Amino acid sequence: MTRVVRHIYFLGIGGIGMSALAKYFKHLGYLVSGYDLTPSMLTKQLEAEGLEIHYQEDINRIPSNPEMVVYTPAIPPDNAELVFCLKSGIPLIKRAALLGKISQEYTTIAIAGTHGKTSITALVAHLLHHAGRNTTAFIGGIAKNYQTNLILSDKTEFFVVEADEFDHSFLMLHPTIAVISSMDADHLDIYENHAALILAFLQFSRQISPDGTLILQSRLKSHFAHFNKCLSYGIDNQADLQAIHVRIRDHRFVFDIKHADIKIKDICLQVPGAHFIENALAAVGVTLQLGLNAEEIKNGLNTFMGVERRFDIRINTDGLVYIDDYAHHPEEIRSTIAAIKTLYANKKILGIFQPHLFSRTRDFAKEFAKSLEPLDTVVLLDIYPAREKPIAGITSNSILKEMNHKDKSLVAKDDLFDFIKTHDFDVLLTMGAGDIGQLVTPIEQILKSC
Repeated sequence: MTRVVRHIYFLGIGGIGMSALAKYFKHLGYLVSGYDLTPSMLTKQLEAEGLEIHYQEDINRIPSNPEMVVYTPAIPPDNAELVFCLKSGIPLIKRAALLGKISQEYTTIAIAGTHGKTSITALVAHLLHHAGRNTTAFIGGIAKNYQTNLILSDKTEFFVVEADEFDHSFLMLHPTIAVISSMDADHLDIYENHAALILAFLQFSRQISPDGTLILQSRLKSHFAHFNKCLSYGIDNQADLQAIHVRIRDHRFVFDIKHADIKIKDICLQVPGAHFIENALAAVGVTLQLGLNAEEIKNGLNTFMGVERRFDIRINTDGLVYIDDYAHHPEEIRSTIAAIKTLYANKKILGIFQPHLFSRTRDFAKEFAKSLEPLDTVVLLDIYPAREKPIAGITSNSILKEMNHKDKSLVAKDDLFDFIKTHDFDVLLTMGAGDIGQLVTPIEQILKSC
């Protein structure tokens, strides 16, 4: 008897969310292939695992009669392969909708927020996995403990997933437990205004199962007074779950956790920053709901190595520190720089930022300028357009001209390495959600060779 081959095809297979789904279905025994615009470390990893990927639009590479074609909003509507699938009646499904379907089979923990969701997702997944709970997790970054964006279990008890507000994707989820870490204005190309974004988060909260729990950054409590079962967290005495006695030891943040009659002492995070303490509290809130004890939580937090490109310390010597971060929103930049200035007081900091999206640069030019001003030297690269077409009059100079700073520059990517070699600094910080990530390893090699 001939075995029926079940084939799933991915349009945009190299995306962080798409690549995890591709791995997931390969693990289930599907034949998986796909298209992406450019090769990357993620596509190379997929190819090494036996997936067939091509990088030119070619309808002849689409498998005949695939079970489904998965795509993301990042695929432009005039993409030849997407157009062909639409005209041919091939079953099409968005990545977020497919993830929502998969999650219906499990106890789902969904991590939402305009900032912090990738780190919190990775933390929750690690705490559960490290404690021996059967966990499948889709992470929006590479978790350093596992060197992957997908944690798999054949006997899944808990399904952990990042809930992305872009394109209203998180409204495909109906979790048992949800985290909302932040609701700052963002994605105003999708949402009409900040109020519309907040309404979407409110809708997401209403999709939590009736007996479920919302875990919430304490500053957001006023928005969710309607929610029956809510646990707040924060570095303040107004939160249900608190970080107390925060101190710095050997360039690491150390703190205690207090919640009702539970107290966990001497948490020592490998990833620094007040914002990361809050991320850890969110993860603790989730795992307390799922039955982890204080010892399991402490062991998990102390062994968590972080996520690539999230306050990713690449070099840490007495004479030089190099940190790379995914920060691409003014609030994320502010938090990252604040953490560095706390840990490395009186050190000269050179910050390199690549703006992500023309629309985000247009909407937050003044806020970006303000958030970057605490740096000693500021370098801006050209805007990374991602899915967008240029907007007239919007360039990286839109940020630079708003900045009250005596040492600021626009630098082309081709000239960046020479700029780094010829400038003095104690701490180098690279930030952005675009292809600046591809420069991190070369920069690290240059710094180590100097």
